[in-house]
Amino acid sequence: MRSLTTFTGALLVTVSMTAMASADTIRFWTTEEQPERLAVQEEIASRFQEATGHTVEVIPVTESELGTRATAAFAAGDLPDVIYHTLQYVLPWAEAGILDVETNNDIVQELGADTFQQGAIDMADFDGLTAAVPVDGWTQMIVYRKDLFDEAGLEAPDSYADITAAIDALHNPPEMYGFVAATKVDENFMSQVLEHVFLANGVSPVGADGFAPLDEAATTEVLEFYKALADASPPGELFWQQSRELYFAGDAAMIIWSPFILDELAGLRDSAPPTINDDPTSTELASKTDVVTTFSGPSNPDGAAWADVRYFGVTADANTDVAADFVRFSMDEGYLETLSMAPEGKFPVRRGTPDAPTSFVEGWADLPVGVDRKAALSEVYPQETVDKITSGLETADRWGVKENQLSLASKMINSQVINRIVRQYIDGEIEAAAAVAQMNDELGAIE
Repeated sequence: MRSLTTFTGALLVTVSMTAMASADTIRFWTTEEQPERLAVQEEIASRFQEATGHTVEVIPVTESELGTRATAAFAAGDLPDVIYHTLQYVLPWAEAGILDVETNNDIVQELGADTFQQGAIDMADFDGLTAAVPVDGWTQMIVYRKDLFDEAGLEAPDSYADITAAIDALHNPPEMYGFVAATKVDENFMSQVLEHVFLANGVSPVGADGFAPLDEAATTEVLEFYKALADASPPGELFWQQSRELYFAGDAAMIIWSPFILDELAGLRDSAPPTINDDPTSTELASKTDVVTTFSGPSNPDGAAWADVRYFGVTADANTDVAADFVRFSMDEGYLETLSMAPEGKFPVRRGTPDAPTSFVEGWADLPVGVDRKAALSEVYPQETVDKITSGLETADRWGVKENQLSLASKMINSQVINRIVRQYIDGEIEAAAAVAQMNDELGAIE
């Protein structure tokens, strides 16, 4: 463990004699490098210094460079004390020895493991320990017109069956498309949507030993369901842009999108206004909208939510005690400030404290979102919707995380093999059995 101890004139003025005697400086790498977000993190570091006397150097690192820089720093014995990082690094860094797994697990236990969303904890499981501390996350959502569902007496679209039933009832093009499916093969958006649809039916191309052949029966259910979504969509090469535009115009009953649509949908961003009426600042569409984060297929009744979670990792080279104190502070006294950097995309993975079990969820709902205008999500969406937004983290999942095969799964996703073959199937160029066989052949060749 490495300790960087400094004694500055400023500290001598601002901290107690006890704190001054042991005031240390730690380094914190963060991928939240936008100026406004850096300012928030520096404010949290300043508050931590006032409380403890310890200084935190907030160092921005571009996300695409994080893996390379961390590997090089580890080799040189010069890792920062704490790293804010994405899910993809948790298990590889735990296995490589970059993360101090025991310290990170201790932090989660001291804060109260049951105060965290279970899905975020499960995705960081490393031999029974929580390898990094979950900070924030978001889940992909089915965004749907609750007013139309209510008028038609439809159930919320939280299963393949309920979604296809809603399409049968509401699809009336060109006035109303039942769904807007992602069909543009070379867009990551299609990969992300498809992974969610496969997960919902419990289908994954990876297992603990690497590639796991897709089950033909369950994958055929996925293919038939996705074809139903595509048949209820406009023709063409569709991705996030068309799905948002059609939904904002009031011409689509359901879409799959990230939560970053929530402020736009409420008329809080001029660059992407709702067009369902003549007022780009209108909250009308938001008032008619509800969301589903976890949905299921016939072979997976429990369903799944596609999630992205970010973590704090105390590293193997850290000044352990100070680094752990800083993480605890950021996840407790400073937690709402941490989430305030972008509340629409930073759901609280810690619901509250042992004494106030829902305090962070409630406080997060009151944080202002938006770009050109600000409003709290609790002001523009009913509490029921706000609760659904965060509940998806309970069942959060991604291919390869639990199996420690995230790297292989990422290669499969990035190959766009699944996108291409699914598109061939929905275009009627290939039968389901042949599509499954072709996916297995091509995915099995990826190392």
